[in-house]
Amino acid sequence: MTVFSWQVALAYIILAPFIGGFMTGLDRKISARMQGRRGPSVLQPFYDVSKLMQKETKMVNHLQQFMVSGFLVFVAFTGALFFWGGDLLLVFFSLTLAGIFYVLTASCANAPFSSLAAQRELLQMMAYEPMVLLAAIGFYLATGSFQVREIAAASMSGIVVLPGFFLGFVFILTIKLRKSPFDLSTGQHAHQEIVQGLNSDLSGFVMGLVEIAHWYENVFLFGVIGLFILNGQVWSIPVALLVCFLVYFLEILVDNVCARVKWKLLFQSAWIVTACTGVINLMILSIVHLAK
Repeated sequence: MTVFSWQVALAYIILAPFIGGFMTGLDRKISARMQGRRGPSVLQPFYDVSKLMQKETKMVNHLQQFMVSGFLVFVAFTGALFFWGGDLLLVFFSLTLAGIFYVLTASCANAPFSSLAAQRELLQMMAYEPMVLLAAIGFYLATGSFQVREIAAASMSGIVVLPGFFLGFVFILTIKLRKSPFDLSTGQHAHQEIVQGLNSDLSGFVMGLVEIAHWYENVFLFGVIGLFILNGQVWSIPVALLVCFLVYFLEILVDNVCARVKWKLLFQSAWIVTACTGVINLMILSIVHLAK
């Protein structure tokens, strides 16, 4: 039994913006409760994007709209390929390409805040990419395949033999979700010292496309978290959903209790966690694989 097919990929393309927007609204609501506030409606992100779509769009140059469109298209393609059950390496490479389009969106503005944020985003990519690639290798060693549908249909959940990869991926997920203490290049909070970072020179319709792209990306990222739990049994699906919710709650909690760190600490901590979780888990898997 596998939950990955072309029907699921199509459902992702259609429904991911709604699920991602609801997740963002839930994030704001839970964060407000943690801070003793009532918080906005969980539908507020949809109202915000709707308002952005109606506003006049001001662009520094025409390359920005092209780059944002590329970011959205490749993020949606990444998730669709993943939920279709395609090659996990190709999925992660596509995600990286989407990230490059996002960086180029800020770089082509030639503005101080955007340029600084673009440099920080590249640094963050260098920090989390090793763990992402190691996760793909770990899945291959555990199941003998890079195909997502075959990984999900394995007789044993990946987290049983890949606990280090799971912990490492949850750690770098904080960077990918742009939450404290790793929200260096951009963030949702008013205390961001470089205004809106990568989004500083975006407005109107283009800014709305960026928000929708992030919603696509968030759904995909938690799909990867669920992949660690899924196996060939039906019961693994609700368990995977529960784990995704718990991880999301943990990310929100960390975001609310941690202050932003400097780029050196981000880079060092990401690589140290990658070495202590992913690399050690990889070495153990390789030894077991050779022993067989």
